[in-house]
Amino acid sequence: MDWTKIGCKLAVVVAACMLPLTVEAKTQVTKQPFGKTTDGTPVEIYTLQGANAEIRIMTYGGIIQSVKIPDRKGHVADVVLGFDSLDGYEKNPGPYFGALIGRYANRIANGEFKLDGHTYTLPKNDHGNTLHGGTRGFDKVVWKAKEIPDGIELTHVSPNGDQGFPGTLTAVVKYTLTGGVLHIDYSATTDKDTVINLTNHSYWNLSGQGNGTILHDELKINATDFTPVNSKLIPTGALEPVVGTPFDFRKLTVIGSRINDDNQQLKYAGGYDFNWVLNKREKPAPALGEAAEVYDPTSGRVLTVWTTQPGIQFYTGNFLDGTIKGKDGKVYVHRGALALETQHYPDSPNQPKFPSTELKPGQRYHQVTEFRFSTR
Repeated sequence: MDWTKIGCKLAVVVAACMLPLTVEAKTQVTKQPFGKTTDGTPVEIYTLQGANAEIRIMTYGGIIQSVKIPDRKGHVADVVLGFDSLDGYEKNPGPYFGALIGRYANRIANGEFKLDGHTYTLPKNDHGNTLHGGTRGFDKVVWKAKEIPDGIELTHVSPNGDQGFPGTLTAVVKYTLTGGVLHIDYSATTDKDTVINLTNHSYWNLSGQGNGTILHDELKINATDFTPVNSKLIPTGALEPVVGTPFDFRKLTVIGSRINDDNQQLKYAGGYDFNWVLNKREKPAPALGEAAEVYDPTSGRVLTVWTTQPGIQFYTGNFLDGTIKGKDGKVYVHRGALALETQHYPDSPNQPKFPSTELKPGQRYHQVTEFRFSTR
């Protein structure tokens, strides 16, 4: 008997038994042309194909063009609003479907702020205020892209004075997909004191894009306070408790149950369009923590949002009115989607009591947000 051969066979068997029972499939990344902008700049779209999700991201605006995930029965649907072509995004920029937002997400009052004793004036594109970076924010530029493990890296250099903001800002955003988790890593540097607030503006409908409203969905936000606003949706500077108000989402609550309450804040916004002050994490900031959860009882799909950011803007598609036709010709009705924009608070450059959004040379802006997909 050849004990050497038997020993080799046993070694192979033992080694095989020591292997993991399951191995996570690597995300496949592919790209293809997605047309040209009106000024002739070529645009590409990348597909991140994972075991539990397929996500498509454009170099134009860093836009998440589609997110396809299964329901509790395994049926796959696209759960973000958008368009089938680049032309749709250029002709309908207002909703900011799926876009990267910068230099400053949300609103800056009166289109100006002071920094280092100098007043900076920005484009006023929202009732006398600056919204989402101005008339040509990061959502309307073509980002440079390269493939990285499990995803893509997007880079954009915003020159000094771009939309009135000081400093040459280099922004880098990484989208990676692992299993059922879309990981977004934001970073930026500057050569001059400036302000920055980056986010993603995807509109979610967990029943499938264009399939009714989100009023039946259940929402939880890990926050005990929110930032009330004036009639122009600019924060007053106060932090108000959510308890006893329509803004209390500390436990899963049907979104439509209080959206039409006789509440002045809701009347100002025409629904929910507010920043919640996320509860502090146990670890020193910025620590990744759970910010919000959305559950669609019809499909069983669950979206959980984790972030290092101090705030989250919950928006119920109040300005959707049925005039926009999106992917597959679907009509986007009033409150037909929701947005959960992880962020620093609106108008922070003019609100000294809010967490600072200033970025100085030698510093690195860095924030992380994860969208985690599951079912129950």
